Amino acid sequence: MKDAVLILSGGMDSVTLLYDQRERVALAISFDYGSNHNAREIPFARLHCERLGIPHITIPLDFMTKYFKSSLLEGADAIPEGHYADENMKSTVVPFRNGIMLSIAVGIAESRELKYVMMANHSGDHTIYPDCTPEFVDAFNQAAVAGTFVKVGLLSPFTHLTKGQIAARGRELGIDYAETWSCYKGGEKHCGKCGTCVERKEALAEAGIADPTEYED
Repeated sequence: MKDAVLILSGGMDSVTLLYDQRERVALAISFDYGSNHNAREIPFARLHCERLGIPHITIPLDFMTKYFKSSLLEGADAIPEGHYADENMKSTVVPFRNGIMLSIAVGIAESRELKYVMMANHSGDHTIYPDCTPEFVDAFNQAAVAGTFVKVGLLSPFTHLTKGQIAARGRELGIDYAETWSCYKGGEKHCGKCGTCVERKEALAEAGIADPTEYED
């Protein structure tokens, strides 16, 4: 059953996927690409893997901060506030981030003779992230299968779900979402105002979960 590599940020969606697919996950990978919130997310990724007895590694992608343009890489003050679907949230896109991470994960999967790579994109991501769309998922899956001897496939079971539906699945799995991180500003507490914080609040409310998150005053 252990046939997959899972990309695990430490956020709500990927932690839910980790628990949902834990019987299949042979390895979870976090990527430290220098974003404001990597240092807040990755410890949660490690925590959940330790709890489930799943091997976890963190791979540095520090070249992104040198060569890529994104408010996510420019400090907390650069992060826009407002709803996730607002036009200004496009500044948080790290160009082709998922494509790069998935490519590395596919290489690791083939090196370990594993058949799949998993990612936790969802329907709400489609608004501003082109490398989260169904079209991208299908195209990348075809490329990965064609480009590997093992025929590594891409699994993204949340592609057509809302974040609220994912949270509802997490509730069924008994996940404590206090042990996840969303805020793009990456402070001591969630800011409560950036797009990812707003989306987090909406998802928990939609799933009927009392929000356990500590927000700034």
